[in-house]
Amino acid sequence: MGAIRKVQVTFDCAEPERVARFWCEVLGYVVPPAPEGFATWGDFDRSLPADRQGTAFACVDPTGEGPRLFFQRVPEGKVVKNRVHLDVRVGTGLVGEERLAVLEAECARLVALGAVRQRVLVADGFEESTIVMQDVEGNEFCLD
Repeated sequence: MGAIRKVQVTFDCAEPERVARFWCEVLGYVVPPAPEGFATWGDFDRSLPADRQGTAFACVDPTGEGPRLFFQRVPEGKVVKNRVHLDVRVGTGLVGEERLAVLEAECARLVALGAVRQRVLVADGFEESTIVMQDVEGNEFCLD
């Protein structure tokens, strides 16, 4: 059996810090401490060559259990649907109207943060209800 490895989820985006701070709010993640010798990430960023400033940002699960999220600036915009997406598990163990009410409440919170609601996938006898959304740069994710 192979060793268990930690994973990092990487997002390509136009504004790494903006997208990272959105996901901090969604998941309860935090921005990790700035590198040694720098009081803030802004100080660190300003120490980089001009063409490297603002090109990356990260956030982490304060419990250390979830994966690190890394956001990197890329020149091209998003063109097609994500091949990989996050499921934000807010309705685990709930079914029917109770589940949908929890999903709708979280959807409203995230829309206020800049997310966009796409559609509701209603329970069909095999899968429970899910709300498909987009983050502040159009990356799809699901409230599950």
